Amino acid sequence: MQHGGSSNSAEIFQILADEYARKILLAADRDGPKTAKTLSEECDASLTTIYRRVSTLQEHGLIEERRTVDSDGSHRSEFQTALEELHVDVTDGQLSLTMETRDELADNFTALWSGLRGDE
Repeated sequence: MQHGGSSNSAEIFQILADEYARKILLAADRDGPKTAKTLSEECDASLTTIYRRVSTLQEHGLIEERRTVDSDGSHRSEFQTALEELHVDVTDGQLSLTMETRDELADNFTALWSGLRGDE
């Protein structure tokens, strides 16, 4: 996903400037997916703050939601960081932002494996 000098880059920078958004990204990356309640506890933030930031992070592809069903039939959402790498380049007075998500890395691995097997 390339965000070269666009308003998307500015939005991503704005999101990452937010302390709670950064805390959520890091917490959701440690030890697997986490519920909003767990994120709230780990990030020392209200559930309202967690849900607002998670929504913004999801809109920009930085966090993923996974819905699970417990043994008692109740549904629950868990969140995991989708962002794997973030690169900022400054060239000719322009900022460009390049992001790689876990899905893209998995797709790249699948394509590489298919190529090695001769499936292409």
